[in-house]
Amino acid sequence: MPEPPFSLEDLLQAILSNKKYDQVCKSLVYRIAAEEHPKHKDLKTATKKVRMRLHRLTGAFLQPKLGYAQFLDNYKAIPESDLGARKSALKQIMQSHASTQERLPFLERFYQETLASIPQPQTILDLACGLNPLAIPFMPFQSTPRYFACDVIAPEIEFLQQWFQIEKIDGRAFLCDLLVKIPQQEVDLTLVLKTLPILDQVDPDFSRNLLRKLNSKHILISYPTKSLGGRSKGMAKTYSDSFDELIQDFSFQVQRFDFPNEIAFLLTK
Repeated sequence: MPEPPFSLEDLLQAILSNKKYDQVCKSLVYRIAAEEHPKHKDLKTATKKVRMRLHRLTGAFLQPKLGYAQFLDNYKAIPESDLGARKSALKQIMQSHASTQERLPFLERFYQETLASIPQPQTILDLACGLNPLAIPFMPFQSTPRYFACDVIAPEIEFLQQWFQIEKIDGRAFLCDLLVKIPQQEVDLTLVLKTLPILDQVDPDFSRNLLRKLNSKHILISYPTKSLGGRSKGMAKTYSDSFDELIQDFSFQVQRFDFPNEIAFLLTK
């Protein structure tokens, strides 16, 4: 195949000129651009293809840059003793992310029900976390676990790390491309919330590989049962059947939980 008449650097610059995709983990952008670069004869087509693939992975949850600095300033201005106001502020921030926004109407119930049967985790790994770590104060814990959170959105990760510091949470937020490397640290609980359908579209073996590689006593997986537009489209049955097929090769104990727009499964080794 002949070399395209534009460089990989040209392609990267074209992609990152869009401020939306400038937020995405650079290693992910580079990997997809490098895969697409030799396939196309013109820069416009290649750019469109790379952005399409990035949109499939991040588009539903990626917005023009949010005011993370303002979020932090507003939050720090609330007295530490005013827990109600702090929780209200966290819910307002979570409104800005589609995934956590959908869970807000039943946020506390979600964690109370799904985690009721397990001992309090001392360590949690939150994969493709979005703004979900902000739900820590709504989780039914007597003390705050050590919390690892990863995603591909750089400003979001920086914001979460700063929030951990404000709250004195023993936590680490870090960039990760799960399609390349799955975190291997040993934890009590791993959260994989509404993530598998997105990554399984890219790699049909992703979910199975994830369950094989995670070093976690418990895994909480969830799937959306409605689209972002509010339509069900038979999603509950589709994802329930997909999950049933997925775990046939494993010996987990499984509990199912149904919520208004989400189904969750707690897996225990």
